[in-house]
Amino acid sequence: MAKIALELEHALARRAREATKGATASRVVASGEGFSVSDVLCTCGPRDAAFEERHGEFCIALVAAGAFEYRCSTGHALMTPGAVLLGNAGECFECAHRHRAGDRCIAFHYRPEFFERLFADAGHAGRSPSFASARIAPARALASFVAAAGAAVSASSAADIAWDEMALSLAASVLRQADGAAPSGAKPVSRAALARVVDTLQWIDGEPDAALGVEHLAKQAGLSPYHFLRTFERATGVTPHQYILRARLRVAAQRLADAPDKVVDVALACGFADLSNFNRAFRAEFGVAPRAYRNRFRR
Repeated sequence: MAKIALELEHALARRAREATKGATASRVVASGEGFSVSDVLCTCGPRDAAFEERHGEFCIALVAAGAFEYRCSTGHALMTPGAVLLGNAGECFECAHRHRAGDRCIAFHYRPEFFERLFADAGHAGRSPSFASARIAPARALASFVAAAGAAVSASSAADIAWDEMALSLAASVLRQADGAAPSGAKPVSRAALARVVDTLQWIDGEPDAALGVEHLAKQAGLSPYHFLRTFERATGVTPHQYILRARLRVAAQRLADAPDKVVDVALACGFADLSNFNRAFRAEFGVAPRAYRNRFRR
């Protein structure tokens, strides 16, 4: 399990030992002219009531661990690791953990006037800045941001990270992706089916290196393979295979950033059958080879 997810598990275990209510803790890790970045860890669960909040600024939150439901004026979406939460300034929203406790996000907040300039620079001059959807499903174009931000907040010194560059690059990439994002509220998944998908996600996140085929996952979820595949993709925005692959790659990216293990050992430990497949998948997801990723992050 990646360090950022392990820290969430420790927080949930501590809450269970102390028998306290779930809560959200937000830690500012960086700020600059027009933006700020927060490490947000939530230990709320099914027994905690959801409550309405409000985005004070434009928000792009990278989901690093856990799962939760997000509801706002632009839609209702299940947020899973690798997904990107979108929030408009002044917009009310609700986060709920009806089926699974805990989540951790790295939230980038942009002041309205600053975001308006970014919005215009992205080719939307003359339009009022806003997101039209609640979520961008896990996507290759944004995977490197999720991995880098997750590794950065777990590093010994987050101050060494070029957060200003990341904030600008992330906003530009998200605005490009958001243009083609489908409305999050389309074809809602029933609550019972959603609960089964969330249980599956928790199982995958705990053991992403295990051999997990659709038949096996569907059996665990109590659904036919066809129904499971359709329900999973509608709920998460990706297929089970894509989700498992990206879960393995996120863990691998974290290990490359944190540990001195050989690349081949990282590949095998994360569920890849051989080094060549791992190198190919890692390069396709993050744009660089594993060794180059490690060297770049350490610099």
